[in-house]
Amino acid sequence: MKKRIGDLFKLFFTFFKIGLFTFGGGYAMIAILHNEFVSKKKFFTKDEFLDLIAICESTPGPIAINMATFIGYKNNKISGSIFATIGVILPAFFIISIIAYFIKDFLEIELVANAFKGIKAGIVVLILFSGFNMFKSLNKRLIWIIVFGLVIVLMVLFELIGFEFSSVYFILIGGLIGYVVSLIDRYKEKINKKEVEN
Repeated sequence: MKKRIGDLFKLFFTFFKIGLFTFGGGYAMIAILHNEFVSKKKFFTKDEFLDLIAICESTPGPIAINMATFIGYKNNKISGSIFATIGVILPAFFIISIIAYFIKDFLEIELVANAFKGIKAGIVVLILFSGFNMFKSLNKRLIWIIVFGLVIVLMVLFELIGFEFSSVYFILIGGLIGYVVSLIDRYKEKINKKEVEN
């Protein structure tokens, strides 16, 4: 019992630390989570972590909270989910509450504005690093490389011409393609089995 409570508080403080020092939202958090739970703790393999990102991106709600909830559940079921989720939420809740209560026009303070310029640059690097790690873990099958390249080209093109196309549709289309490819693979396996049996 004591060990379980200790594990829950370790989980809580891990996510509290991540929530406290992650700027830029869930995508910037991915690199830190990867380092913590794949590289250090070996809690997930690279492929499992990639699947986790896909699941958390495809479900409603902020990706950071979804990931904390999922990782917490895998670690310690419902209790782990609760502790991890509260841990990742609390830092932002406290900081925003303090800023909103005590400081008027917070971002107009020159020192803060300059600090945020540096933070934004760091966020871009974290997101790029996350994307690079995800690409390395990607199954290098031709169809997935084509999907990856096509999505990048379309997103850049739509941004340049000002065409509004939600990233949600790219996720749904990617999921549909994945489902169709898996059906084709299963069909091929059945055909091969029949040929072997005959």
